[in-house]
Formats: sequence, structure tokens, C-alpha cells
Amino acid sequence: MVTQTKLTYRDYAKTPDDERYELIDGVLLMVPAPNIAHQESHASLGSQMWSFVRQCDLGRVFLAPTDVVLTDTDTVQPDVLFISKEREHIIAEANIQGAPDLIVEILSPSTSSRDWREKRDLYAHHGVNEYWVADTANRVVFQMLLKDGILEIINTYAGGDTITSPTLKGFEISVNDIFI
Repeated sequence: MVTQTKLTYRDYAKTPDDERYELIDGVLLMVPAPNIAHQESHASLGSQMWSFVRQCDLGRVFLAPTDVVLTDTDTVQPDVLFISKEREHIIAEANIQGAPDLIVEILSPSTSSRDWREKRDLYAHHGVNEYWVADTANRVVFQMLLKDGILEIINTYAGGDTITSPTLKGFEISVNDIFI
């Protein structure tokens, strides 16, 4: 029987800077470049969230690629993440050391199942309070909240709906402003 050794953050840190990877359960996974719809949604949502958080002095917003180290064998790069002012201590010089308060993943065809399964479970396990999955193909945003250790869908937004966040109080964004 062949046993595969799990990689660690130390191994992950040696990957080339010009390529994106994530480390999930000790397995190094390449993250391909996102498509144009993904990039437009990423820029629109990220800039509006960043501006709101900064204006209200609520904490910090980071955009991919930002390493979020959850364990020595789990390092991810969420598309958008928010860390409240009360939890800024998890922000280190090189990365984020722990679970953000809110994470947004924008689906790409090659990473969609990972965002829905492995990463959703990983985020729940580490205590991410709120998780959004933005589906550019269908122009829908699924909003989940952590309840009893599971990220459960509480709302599905489409069309002209306005998303509000219980974690990021006061923040609102129209679905039409995410999917340009």
C-alpha cells in the first residue's frame, strides 16, 4: 500500500509566484486564471465591499490572491474576504492566520464543485460565519450562514435583488452590480 504524504504550508510557500495554488487537506491544487465574467464580478463586489468597510471603519477586506491559512495542511485563496475589526489579530504580514468573518467565492467552471463542497465544509469547520457563492453563469448569489457547524443557505439572490449581510451590517449590494 502506497501512502501519500500530505503537503504543508511550508511546501505550499515554495510554489511559483506566477501560478496560483490552494492546499486542501494536504493536496496541492492549481487554480487556473479566472474568466472575464469572474474578474468583472470580483472587481465590482470587492471594490464596493472594500469601500464600505473602509468608510465605516469595520475591519479589512482582501481580494484574491490572499493566502488564508486555516491549518498547516489547508491554505485557500478566497475571491473576497472580510475580517472584522475585532478579529484583525489574525492578519499577519504574509497571510491571514485563521478564518475570516465572511468569504465570497465566485464560481469558475473548473473550481465550482470545490467551492460548493470541500471549501464550504472547510469554511464551516473553521468557523467562517458567512459564505457567499456567486454564480456568474446564472447571475445568482447564494448566501449561507454558519449554524450548528454547517454553512446553510439562507437566501438566494437574483435579478434586481439587493443582498444584505448579517455579518457586515449595513452593507448592501444589488445583484445587478455584481454581474455587470
